[in-house]
Amino acid sequence: MDQSLLVPLFWCLLACGAVGAVLLARQRHVTTRLRARNAEVEQALRIREEEVAHLASVRLRAMVDSVNGIGVDVPGLLHPRLQDTTFAQDLQVVLDLVADSEAKAVGRADEWVKTSLQSMARAVQSLAAEQQIAISAMQEQHDDPLVLEGLLRIDHANSQLGRRVQAVAVLCGAWPGTQRTAAELVDVVRGAVSRIRDYLRVEVRSRVDLAVVDTAVEPVVLAVAELLDNAARSSQSGTTVRVDVQGGHNGVSIVIDDAGVGMNSELIAKAHRLLSGTEPVDVRRLGNPPQTGFAVCGVLVAKYGFRVSVDTTSPYGGVRAVVFLPNELLTRVERPEPLRAQPRATPVAAPPVEDPALRPTTLNGLPVRRRQRPVQAGVGVAPRSRPAELQAAPPRSPEQTASGIGAWQQASVAGRVIDPHDERTSP
Repeated sequence: MDQSLLVPLFWCLLACGAVGAVLLARQRHVTTRLRARNAEVEQALRIREEEVAHLASVRLRAMVDSVNGIGVDVPGLLHPRLQDTTFAQDLQVVLDLVADSEAKAVGRADEWVKTSLQSMARAVQSLAAEQQIAISAMQEQHDDPLVLEGLLRIDHANSQLGRRVQAVAVLCGAWPGTQRTAAELVDVVRGAVSRIRDYLRVEVRSRVDLAVVDTAVEPVVLAVAELLDNAARSSQSGTTVRVDVQGGHNGVSIVIDDAGVGMNSELIAKAHRLLSGTEPVDVRRLGNPPQTGFAVCGVLVAKYGFRVSVDTTSPYGGVRAVVFLPNELLTRVERPEPLRAQPRATPVAAPPVEDPALRPTTLNGLPVRRRQRPVQAGVGVAPRSRPAELQAAPPRSPEQTASGIGAWQQASVAGRVIDPHDERTSP
């Protein structure tokens, strides 16, 4: 071959090799980039699949529980790198749609439950009112102490039934009752005491000569009754629940102390939330059996403007509950002058003090409670030195039992009239 052709051929081959090398290097670079891109796409798909699975198995369930009031925090994204991406925004739209749908379903269910409970409570309240009328009529017709004792026990049980049904109705948004006159604080407290089972264990001390305005009497009676019932149930049967009514510059406090088991910090925090009146009450979340006391107080607090608090500062080792009534809910009731006693023709030993439970004796529509104690000629009634439940006494006679129950029963209806058919939910 001619030497003049070899040189150009060599250079051509060298150029072709160089071009091929460049193309090969470029192909390798493109291949590497494609492989990296494919890996990124595969990783992104895997992350999105994991995020969707996390949404379905964790976040949606937590969202449903949160809407239903279980108190579960809804977790965020499984992979924070997706934050502020369109994919994350789409997932949030799904969460919001589920939350809105669940909230509407819960609202419908809650409304249905409350409506059903209101209807049942109204029916039971109507029956309890009819039973109260029948019991009162029988009390007027009978004077046998044994019969009266039985009737008064039935009457007391009926008042407890009425309070429990009333509490359910209040939780469902019903009006607690119709109050047409103001009532003195001591009678409000005694009316609350008469609605609990262990009323004989309650000792009431009042230092305030004030009354509660008409619209707040029944709500305050119900709130105090619920707190007294809690105090009595959480303490031993041999202990006393003490109630002290104390006046202040801005209002009056009804202080309830028990010597019960107390409450830990978690229960105190839960009680504060319920008593604040700022959170809606879910009747389905009150436990089994339902614990309605604090929830009822919270509903009444939100509607009527008084305050209720609990803490562990009771001097008797239990719980102290305080119902604070501001001055706006207080008034004064004028007392009529007492009737002058007629002189006796012949001085003889005075008979036992008659208990007003055995006959209608009232003052300004409110009961006047007297203890059944024998009084000797020229000697006044001895002051009470210790609570009755702490004294060692022989078994009570039917007359004494009837008198004791009757006095509290009279207080329970003092100055108030409850209309079970009243469907109002606000003053």
